[in-house]
Amino acid sequence: MKNSTDLTAILPDGQMFDFWETEQVYEREIHVNNGASNASDDNDGTFEHPFKTINAAAQIATPGTKVLIHEGTYRETVHPARGGLGPDKMISYEAYQGKEVIIKASVEVTKFKPSEGWRLTEGFSRETPEGIKVWEIELDPEDFKGYNPFCAVNILHDRVFIEYDKTDMTTYLNRRGMVFVDGVPLKQVPLYYMLAKNENSFWVEANGQKVHIRLAGDGNPADHTIELTNREQCFAPKVPFLPYIKVKGLTMAHAATGAPVPQRGALSAYRGHHWIIEDCTIDWSNGTGIDCGNECWHHPPIEGQIIGNTIIRRNTIKNVGVCAIAGMFVKNMLVEDNLIVGTGWQRMELSWEAGGLKFHDSVNSLIRRNVFKECYGCDAIWLDVGNENNRITSNLLLDGIDSREHIFMECTRDSENLIDNNIIWNVEGRYDRDAVPEEPGSSGWYKKTDLEIKNGYGIYVEGTDRLRISNNLIGKCNKSGFYGKAVAFRIAWGRGGTSRENKFYNNIFYDCGDAAIIMPNPHNEAEGNVYSKMPGGYLRVKYPQPEMCLDLETWQEFCGFDHTGATANFEIEINSDDLTMDIYLEEELAEVEADQKISTDYFATKLSEKSRVPGPFSKLKKGKVTIDIDPRQLR
Repeated sequence: MKNSTDLTAILPDGQMFDFWETEQVYEREIHVNNGASNASDDNDGTFEHPFKTINAAAQIATPGTKVLIHEGTYRETVHPARGGLGPDKMISYEAYQGKEVIIKASVEVTKFKPSEGWRLTEGFSRETPEGIKVWEIELDPEDFKGYNPFCAVNILHDRVFIEYDKTDMTTYLNRRGMVFVDGVPLKQVPLYYMLAKNENSFWVEANGQKVHIRLAGDGNPADHTIELTNREQCFAPKVPFLPYIKVKGLTMAHAATGAPVPQRGALSAYRGHHWIIEDCTIDWSNGTGIDCGNECWHHPPIEGQIIGNTIIRRNTIKNVGVCAIAGMFVKNMLVEDNLIVGTGWQRMELSWEAGGLKFHDSVNSLIRRNVFKECYGCDAIWLDVGNENNRITSNLLLDGIDSREHIFMECTRDSENLIDNNIIWNVEGRYDRDAVPEEPGSSGWYKKTDLEIKNGYGIYVEGTDRLRISNNLIGKCNKSGFYGKAVAFRIAWGRGGTSRENKFYNNIFYDCGDAAIIMPNPHNEAEGNVYSKMPGGYLRVKYPQPEMCLDLETWQEFCGFDHTGATANFEIEINSDDLTMDIYLEEELAEVEADQKISTDYFATKLSEKSRVPGPFSKLKKGKVTIDIDPRQLR
């Protein structure tokens, strides 16, 4: 709801984010309770005579209706038939009294028998490994009507952007179906004999009608709860463009979505707008968690179409295979107070749609107070092409496991975007370690530019101009805190990307492997930054050649940067489990001129308009202190 004093919601152009949400009034309630003895879809949906399925309620819910879903597990896909009429007359789907409601896109199965007639050895060996027990199940057609994810491969119809020479296609060509044993997924193997080498694994026959599994300790399926995914999505309209829908407090699990694009999530707005998705959990979606934009670039534009304008708030989105939150051509998005963890385990990052959050052409959006953890090979936040007037503030980004960067701002040229007051920490890099040549003795002294093999960046830009990076803590990046690349020949609407007029104000860079900042050219600005535990030549300008590798003094002298910059002695440790930071500072930091576009710190504390200390915190005391760095407002 609109708050004119919320200083963390001021966008780069100085205007307040457009909070469209208002108090909602509901004129009717519909109850769904599949645990009630008299539940039936032939009932009237009252508390005393509830529906059995959510989908039955979704077909009759009209604007101003609240669908209250009682505790239980619902194995169905909910297809809302219509949307609301405005912010004050939405249709809401909510967990009744905050109880646990789980919508599962899976079916429980029991009819296993021993698997026979297949080799458990590679090649043509007749020897069968001893003690290995594999089981098979034939899928019941009644459970897979209309969609069989064990027949379909992960990758969808748009494959234009895949660089096949760089990509192991195995995971792309795996089946979309997943198998869960006592809630834990099995690993899919592409060939039957590989079951002998992998406990907790499964294999699918060519026609997708039989699944073979091997359990830990060669156990018996009869001793476990086995679930197979049998639906693409958990909550998704069948018709596009539905507006003003709220989804609150629901858990959605086991969606057998394919790899984007198109972006089709476990929870899907299907090109609708003005949705509110809050307090939900998305767990184990094969491809995409939530989609909230125009789905893909193959839909022709429709005159007057509204895209985005959606609130995604206080959700937990975990274990999504490719992309946790996906939005195509979105505007006015509010993404706040979410926990996004374990994204990218499919390792499809070279299909270019992987990330904790991946928006295309985002305009006037606010991404704040989210926690991104454990992205596998992918970015935490990726804004792709043509982004205008977005703010990324007070987020905690931790542990990019085999990831190239945490934040990627791609080919964005004509309007300022703002990244401020974030903690950006631990990016391992995604590259072939063996390809990095050794440079014994003086062999590397006379090269004119660094080899672009090693990576691991806090913030990475390609062809992006006018990015404002202020008051962040950026640390433990395998290559550098910031890396910029000019993309001169990527020309779509008039010019190529130059990576100019980017601004670095009052950040703390800590313990980055090669450098704090690697600029592509000197046509940028840096002032008031603090550097700690940096190697030699940690401030770099790549072009014109020869590349400059500078320390703070020569950075100031040769480039005119960071005249109020400083070095400092920090010791920082972050505990990713409990989201705390231990920080030891030898001397208090001197205040620097405040960036006039930043009025608060990481915790939304209002600060002086004239000066502040560098970094995301309003004050750092001398000595050792432990800080709770979870930025979410309601926990």
